[in-house]
Amino acid sequence: MKTINWKNAIIAGIIGTILFDLAGLLLTGNWWDIPSLLGEKTGLGFAYGIGGHYGNGILLAILYAGLAPSLWGPKWLRPIIFVTAEMVALVWLFMLPLLGAGVAGIDASPMMPLITFLRHLAYAVPLIFMISYNLKEIKSKQ
Repeated sequence: MKTINWKNAIIAGIIGTILFDLAGLLLTGNWWDIPSLLGEKTGLGFAYGIGGHYGNGILLAILYAGLAPSLWGPKWLRPIIFVTAEMVALVWLFMLPLLGAGVAGIDASPMMPLITFLRHLAYAVPLIFMISYNLKEIKSKQ
């Protein structure tokens, strides 16, 4: 049985969240818009927003590390499948409607679905390179 490489998962989560934020800056011109929103909506301030945002990125990478061997497709595609499913279920259908932006954020901007998708693809990059598992070993056990 393969165990999670915790160090790699945590580092991948941090780097992925940084890439997510950089993509957001390039696409929207806003830096740390998610931490600002988290801090504002919870009333706990910007520092909490940063911690919550990066904590979420780390937890998602750890979750991916545990699920990756069970996902379909080649190693490069698995993180994309994971972040797309996570984005649709948790961002498009839960978070954005909860914030009043409508499903997929379409009420806030017609570009919101594309922006959130591109940001999540950026997050997936370190998952591709840093979360390891042996596909041959997994297939031989099936």
